[in-house]
Amino acid sequence: MAFTIGTPYSGAAASPAYTGIFIPTLWAGKFIEKFYDATVLAAISNTDYEGEIRNMGDLVKIRTRPTISIADYDATMALVVTRPSSASVDLNIDKGKYFNTVLDDVMEVQSDSDLLSLWADDASEQMKIKVDTDALGYTRLNTGTVAANKGNTAGRISADLRLGITTSPTFVASTTQGTGVGDTNANDRSVINHLVDLGQVLDEQNIPESGRFVVVPAWYASAIKRSELRDASISGDGSSMLRNGRLGMVDRFTIYVSNLTPAGVAGGLAAGEFAVYAGHKNGLTFASQMTKVETLRSESTFGTLLRGLQVYGLGVIDGTCLSVSIVAKG
Repeated sequence: MAFTIGTPYSGAAASPAYTGIFIPTLWAGKFIEKFYDATVLAAISNTDYEGEIRNMGDLVKIRTRPTISIADYDATMALVVTRPSSASVDLNIDKGKYFNTVLDDVMEVQSDSDLLSLWADDASEQMKIKVDTDALGYTRLNTGTVAANKGNTAGRISADLRLGITTSPTFVASTTQGTGVGDTNANDRSVINHLVDLGQVLDEQNIPESGRFVVVPAWYASAIKRSELRDASISGDGSSMLRNGRLGMVDRFTIYVSNLTPAGVAGGLAAGEFAVYAGHKNGLTFASQMTKVETLRSESTFGTLLRGLQVYGLGVIDGTCLSVSIVAKG
């Protein structure tokens, strides 16, 4: 078969005129850095029962320590025998998250990077963010916290600590100076006094001092840095927190900053409200397993599927170890 070669194309001239220089499109070998929300769940909960789970729907029964009865003794009396018993707490592995992506063969051939590896790393970070957001939900933790550790009459003994409730939050600011800021009325607290109140709530429940945490939104952390605690002599650090950028410990609390704590209407609160969680790791237990991670050929296209499944459960096993405060910007 013979092919006919047509006459040269004589269309419109290029504008600007072709210079004879070919400018190729180049792809950088390094990807733009991606920044993720900080996750705190692993730091504020215990994972003692993680090895017990295998699949979604599993039930882990956690035994609690019994309380031994103490009685007065008299030499002439017969001893009363007691049989200690303790209830168990159920940890339901009732949550699951998955990802399912496809790398087309054409894309894999044309790429000079290991895309599946990059996607797997990102999936891991996105999974942590989703699980943290779910686990830190207001309804779950507020329901599990005992009544004496929240609200506007908090304190097992004192019953007069104002931690705020939704629609009536505690307004927190960096300082006590100035009208309407700090402690000038019942609704206002300086950030230092608010942290001290949270510490008192746990003290009245006899919670251990070591291992305490408080999770705060970013604006609350900024209020701490603007408060008297910016002075190294008060915070107890070798250098000011403004210099080293580390919040460290305040009133026996390790401070964690998270953008994943509940806020506003989307978080189950009123507009402008934020949840601040304080407590001890003994209060929360978290169990999680990445039960499935696999690559396989796609049935509907020419490509490789990367998918994974993570199952998990979160339980409040001791509500006396947690405190919930609803705050707003002072």
